[in-house]
Amino acid sequence: MKKFRFIAIEGVIGAGKTSLAKTLAQKFHAGVILEEFEENPFLEKFYSNRGKYAFHTQIYFLLSRYRQQRDIAQIDLFHSRVITDYLFAKDRIFAEINLNEAEFSLYDKIYALLEPEIPGPDLTIYLQAEPQLLYHRIKERNRSFEQEIEFEYIKQLCDAYNSFFIHYNNSPLLIIDIKGFDFISTSNDLELLYNEIINLKEPRRILSKQW
Repeated sequence: MKKFRFIAIEGVIGAGKTSLAKTLAQKFHAGVILEEFEENPFLEKFYSNRGKYAFHTQIYFLLSRYRQQRDIAQIDLFHSRVITDYLFAKDRIFAEINLNEAEFSLYDKIYALLEPEIPGPDLTIYLQAEPQLLYHRIKERNRSFEQEIEFEYIKQLCDAYNSFFIHYNNSPLLIIDIKGFDFISTSNDLELLYNEIINLKEPRRILSKQW
């Protein structure tokens, strides 16, 4: 099945993007490109002092994501499949939240120069979750640089992501309410998602578990 050759997985911090990207890459025998967040030298400082380090952090991420996405453009997607754990447009969501007016104006000029060269995904998967669940996951996984993340920041990100995906129409969109799913450890859940992807015909679909 080569219907979707470039799949991007999105969601707020803690949603499980990277784990799902790796798992789906194995399932589809696809290449995987993961966000290089740990290589950002400003990230830990950002969480300690968002106002001071937001611009440095954002520009580093923008250029890193641009380089990775350009690599995707060089791949022969007629013979290969690629799965990423982020959407390039997500960079601008964070920029709008974290940068002041002058910083965002400069950022947006740079973004506008880079964005036209970025390949768009054939399918976007949005892992949607309540802020409380994400905040709990972040604290539970205990990454040192994330421990200063505030609940209000997670809530702000959730609102921004939901608003973004309400209007998103650049590719088919599969929205997954992640509560109750375990795509990594539960084979039935993974198989359900796999079938949803290969059979998807709608431009927008929501997948959730009814309790």
